[in-house]
Amino acid sequence: MTDLNILLAGFGGQGILFTGKVIAYAGMMEGKEVSWLPSYGPEMRGGTANCSVCLSDATIGSPLVTTPDVLVAMNLPSLEKFEKDVVPGGLIIVDSSIITKKVSRDDVKVVYLDASNIAEANGFKGAANMVILGRMFRETGFCSAENLDKGLQKSIPPKKAALIDSNRKAISLGMES
Repeated sequence: MTDLNILLAGFGGQGILFTGKVIAYAGMMEGKEVSWLPSYGPEMRGGTANCSVCLSDATIGSPLVTTPDVLVAMNLPSLEKFEKDVVPGGLIIVDSSIITKKVSRDDVKVVYLDASNIAEANGFKGAANMVILGRMFRETGFCSAENLDKGLQKSIPPKKAALIDSNRKAISLGMES
């Protein structure tokens, strides 16, 4: 991998920024150059949120991802807004629990992942973001499994350390689906 530009998008409260942080820390553990740029509306929970993450072997010129290699869309407005920006040959991961619309492009790989329902059915309500992260890891191999776990551990504050195992399990569910 030379460069991987990732755009995660959805509603505030879906863990978009947290997922981006896990990816960024995992990239750092991998020895990559990294940028993490969160963006959210003033409403926070329920408003729009997106996060640009760049992983590279070289210096990163701009942290803003305008043409993502990977788009994670966790709500319909995000899919509609960013689908056209994905590079040809790129990857779009759609939370099909929430989004029923199909991607209109045929020059990208699309993964429809029932992430919210998978998370909830396994007792991890609210962890659809981690299910998606697991699938994105499977599809892209953006880091080693060990560094993904280190990135997760680094992203969870000590007072919430009890959540590490449930997040690990949600990531595993995504890798298997």
